Amino acid sequence: MSCDHFIGCAGGYGESGIVIFGAPFDGTASYRPGARFGPGAVRNESYSIETYSPYQNRDLGDMKIFDSGDLELCLGNAGRALCQIEEFAVKIFSDDKFPAMIGGEHLVSLGAVRAAFKKYPELCIIHFDAHADMRDDYMGEKLSHATVMRRCHELLGDRKIFQFGIRSGERGEFEFSKKHQFINKFDFAGLKRSMEKIGNSPVYFTLDLDVLDPADLPGTGTPEAGGAGFGELLSAVFEATKLNLVGFDMVELSPPCDLGGRSVCLACKLLREVLLAVKK
Repeated sequence: MSCDHFIGCAGGYGESGIVIFGAPFDGTASYRPGARFGPGAVRNESYSIETYSPYQNRDLGDMKIFDSGDLELCLGNAGRALCQIEEFAVKIFSDDKFPAMIGGEHLVSLGAVRAAFKKYPELCIIHFDAHADMRDDYMGEKLSHATVMRRCHELLGDRKIFQFGIRSGERGEFEFSKKHQFINKFDFAGLKRSMEKIGNSPVYFTLDLDVLDPADLPGTGTPEAGGAGFGELLSAVFEATKLNLVGFDMVELSPPCDLGGRSVCLACKLLREVLLAVKK
């Protein structure tokens, strides 16, 4: 059995406050490719979970959410793919809806962030990840999943990006984030303090699944030991969704890296909890 939409998300576009879309791009994957298959896998395997969340006592069946399917992206041209994502996200924002993007490698976030910034010039980013993603370039390439937060910094400016769970990167990335942004290594300990700094500012929430330990989620392109467990991540997600979120993405699920399928099942459950928590 499979679904052409994420379970419980069969609302029409006009009536829905949240719009799901897939960004199946992994053209700059630096280790293990396969994230382009993430959106389809999440959608197809979502039948394995319930629409009801016992964590929140809420049900997707009580909400109006539209799943627009996957974008047809130019896989051989990162710049063009980002423009396609941005164009689609601009439409969602212009209709006063909440975009929930499923990646895809982490670079796809840049397209959605560009769109969000056009509507919300005071935008902040909450960034859950194993990697700092603050390189200025990766092997000479400015557009890479290893540079996505640096490109976002160039757009938003200093003290607008709040990073958590970071446990991998070059020394220069950590130094740059410490000087220009807010970085919390290894865990989510500083999340509540960061939320106080953010206040009611508009927030884009980007969740790289490799923030989880590979023991929980092996199906990702660049796994890093020492990550969060599912319960720890879920608690942090519930905190982050108390902010004034205007957009969300979940990226770096690579189904071919976990043929047993447990990573996809976890991602489905996590997406359900985010959709229910944002309360749009």
